[in-house]
Order: sequence, then C-alpha cells, then structure tokens
Amino acid sequence: MPDRTAHATQVCIVGGGPAGLMAAETANAAGLRVEVFEAKGSVGRKFLIAGKGGLNLTHSEPRPAFDARYRERSAEVARWLDAFDADALRTWARELGVETYVGTSGRVFPMDRKAAPLLRAWVRRLRERGVRFHVHHRWRGWDDDGALRFETPEGDALVRADATVLALGGGSWPQLGSDGAWVPTLRDRGIDLAPLQPSNCGFDIDWSAHLAQKQAGAPLKPVVLYWRDLDGNERALQGECVLTETGIEGSAIYAASTDLREVIARDGDAMLWLDLAPGRSEERLRGELATPHGKRSIGEHLRRRTGLDAAKAALLFEALPREAMEDAARIAAMIKRLPLRLKRARPLAEAISTAGGVRLEGLDDGLQSNAMPGVFCAGEMLDWEAPTGGYLLTACFAGGLIAGRGAAQYALNPRQPPP
Repeated sequence: MPDRTAHATQVCIVGGGPAGLMAAETANAAGLRVEVFEAKGSVGRKFLIAGKGGLNLTHSEPRPAFDARYRERSAEVARWLDAFDADALRTWARELGVETYVGTSGRVFPMDRKAAPLLRAWVRRLRERGVRFHVHHRWRGWDDDGALRFETPEGDALVRADATVLALGGGSWPQLGSDGAWVPTLRDRGIDLAPLQPSNCGFDIDWSAHLAQKQAGAPLKPVVLYWRDLDGNERALQGECVLTETGIEGSAIYAASTDLREVIARDGDAMLWLDLAPGRSEERLRGELATPHGKRSIGEHLRRRTGLDAAKAALLFEALPREAMEDAARIAAMIKRLPLRLKRARPLAEAISTAGGVRLEGLDDGLQSNAMPGVFCAGEMLDWEAPTGGYLLTACFAGGLIAGRGAAQYALNPRQPPP
C-alpha cells in the first residue's frame, strides 16, 4: 500500500534535465523551497550523452535569425530568449567556472568540450543553495487529492506542492528517461497535446541488399541536399550525411528532417536530391568522364576522373542501370542531382529530439497549463522543435527559466497569474 502521507514542498520539479534544473535554479533564487524528482539514478543523463562528442551548448548566430530556427514557434520561443538568450547562457556557464568558445561553424562549446564538468558544477551549486534531489522517483501522475505520485524502490511516495514544473523530456532516447510515458496522464487531465514525432532524425530508403551491406556507415561529404517543403519551395543545404543499413542520416539530413517528415506524412514519401560533386559543374563532369576508361573499372574511372569515393560511386550504381554507366552525360547529370526516395522517418526512439507534445496554445506566457493551474511545463515535452547546433539546448534552458519563474510566482501568490 502506498504511503498516504504526502510530503510537502513549495515547488516540485519533475525531471532533471536542463529545463528542469534551470526551473529549479530560478524558483530557488526566488527564495522558495525547491525539490527535484528524477526517474533515473542521476540527473542530466541525456545532457551528458549530447555532450559525448563535444557539448554544443548554444550558437553564436545573432537574433532574430536565431529565433527563426524555431520555425512556426519562433515568436513564442523568442519571448523565452528575451529572458535568457545565447549570450546569457554563456555568461551563466562562466559563472559556473566553464568558459566557452565559438567554433568555425558558429557553434558554442565549453573550452574542454565536455558536459560532465558543467553538470557537476551546476548540481553542486544547486545543492549548496538548498535544492533537494530525489532520484529513482518515477512520476505516475496525481492521486485523487491532487498530490503527485512517485514510484520509488521503497514503494509509492506522495508529494504535495504549491506549484509543479513538469520537465519530462520528449520521446527520444527513452533509455535515458525521455520515454513519453507522460502523454496519456496529461491527456486524461485535459491538457492539449500534439502527437510526438521524431525530429533531427534519419530516414529509410529501400536500398539494394548490396549497398546496405557494403556501404552502411560510409560518410557522404561534402554533398549538397535539395528538397521541397510542404509549399513546394525548393530548399538547398551543403553538408555531410551518412549511409546507413536502412537509409540515410547525419547533420545535413537532420537539418532537413522537419520538411521531409511533413512531406512524407502528407504524400507517403518524400524526394531528396544529392549533388555528389559540389563545386564541379555538370559540363565539367561530362568532359572528365568522356575519356575512355580502358581496362580500368567504372568505379576506378569515376574516382580518378571526378574524385568520387566508393560510397558516392555506389549511389550511382544504385540509381543508374548498368548500361548507363558508359554514358558520360547521364552519369554527370546523376552526379549533380541524384534522386533518393525517402519512405519513412526512423523511429522516435532513435531521433535526436522530439516534435509535438504539450501545445503552447494550452499554456500561458509563464508556461502554466490553462487546464491545470499551478502546473507548468518546460523543455522538450513542449510542442516546438529546432535543428541541432545548440538551438535545442538554448530553448530548453530558456523555457526552464520561464517555467521556474512562473512557478515561483504562483507558489508565492496562487491567485495572481504569473508574468
């Protein structure tokens, strides 16, 4: 039987990712008793994984171009950034003893590129300021009296809070805690939700068995991607991607993923075209390929004359019939505009981030739920998305601050709406 005695606190933060921790810091700074409840054995697990190859904390792109990265939600996220933008995030990190630098791509990293020192310093400071942490506490909704229910190794625990911030993450990387299990609980409470979908994700293509087996993991760089958005506008981006056993992924694909996912949802599939030789014109390629290859294989001829590697050559063999590989004009045209038909996005669990979630229309400017006064939402569980490059983390920090500020105001005066 669960313990029916509810533990009381002023502000309860459910979820120990960047949004939840920033909400905790903000509410604590207002002088309130704040406690953080985390389902896993430690906080910030996805944050640490995101920083495994170098923590991309934010981006140096100036506003309002920065705001536009949030697409349809740019106006809403811009209001969060007014309170805590990229410069504020870098200053905040510096106060924790972590200096940052701007990379050649405009991305901002800690000097040592590591996430763990920043997280350790942050959690230590929160503890020193009185924030209490409870790990292995999986949130299970509310009981009939409005107390929050947590499943713990010792049994169920109840917590009664003056204000609650839910920062439960989206549905990607469920092994790290963002499993989307909160969706039915909030829906049952009348909170309006958009379906969770993969964002910054790869896509499936019906490769031949030969290409899938021989080229999985091979990088494609540099390439130019061409695709069309829902309105039929052609988009282009130069970058890098990777062939996988099931299709294609990588940073350039992630940047196009929202448009591609939406077109697939509408049309059943989406077309993507690759320029495999940026910087070389089709005319130049025709001339380079027109010379006889003699005893050399076609693949070797392609490499010597155009510089295409094995992975790019394999895509040409995949796209053209064998007889066309003797036609310089057809090969050159295919090199500059190789078509790929994308069948579906990879599963949500594999995506870097999540689209969908709690609709912003159901929240006030302080990120308080209109359906549940005193309940605030922040982070990736909200219905917004952004490309990689530091934009995701920046909005999580900024939204966490807004929710923490709103929760503190509500806890101090529940009859007065938060700013």
